[in-house]
Amino acid sequence: MTSTFPTISISTERLVLRPLDEDDVPALAEMMNDEQITAWTDVPQPFTEAGARGWITEYAPTERSAGRGLDLAVTEFLTQRLVGVIQLTKTNWHVRSTELSYIIAPWARGEGYASEAALATAQWLFTDQKFERIELRTAADNTASQQVAQKIGCISEGVLRNACIARARAGDGTWTEVRTDFIVWSLLPEDLEGAGEQLAESGGYPSYTDWN
Repeated sequence: MTSTFPTISISTERLVLRPLDEDDVPALAEMMNDEQITAWTDVPQPFTEAGARGWITEYAPTERSAGRGLDLAVTEFLTQRLVGVIQLTKTNWHVRSTELSYIIAPWARGEGYASEAALATAQWLFTDQKFERIELRTAADNTASQQVAQKIGCISEGVLRNACIARARAGDGTWTEVRTDFIVWSLLPEDLEGAGEQLAESGGYPSYTDWN
């Protein structure tokens, strides 16, 4: 019998992570058309509201019910504004492992939201879902994503050579595909010891423990 993730909401002092819903369509479509997201993800471009609606109403529910993954909207606690998405994919319920990725809207970058959301998700996975391994993959030149992995305590395990296809602007302004390496990171339950406190001390964000 296939295991699946529950329908959950994870709260921090600044953020609420919850299932995507159709009210998120306009903000999600706008966010996914950002140049940095285009460069480092494989989402279709331009990313339309129809694409956002399909993600929310078809792709995300199918992935969760099949046990393959989970998509969570990252929203500001005070404004309820969509600031990003946390995605779990390639979940192996026997091994209790999953791959985590994060996307943050351009206007919300530099606030520590990616680290806060990713660490809250990791705490929930390890504590509530009894997972034993979280894997992250970052493109070799995506330093912002690598910094998030380091902040939450991930350990770099090595490089998958030529395993990633990113996108870059061509001379005529169009996007062209470029091949690069993936850096593989892992996070185990013991890696989280003290991670939240260290980030709080560095001015990152307060600690967080609540989910339902």
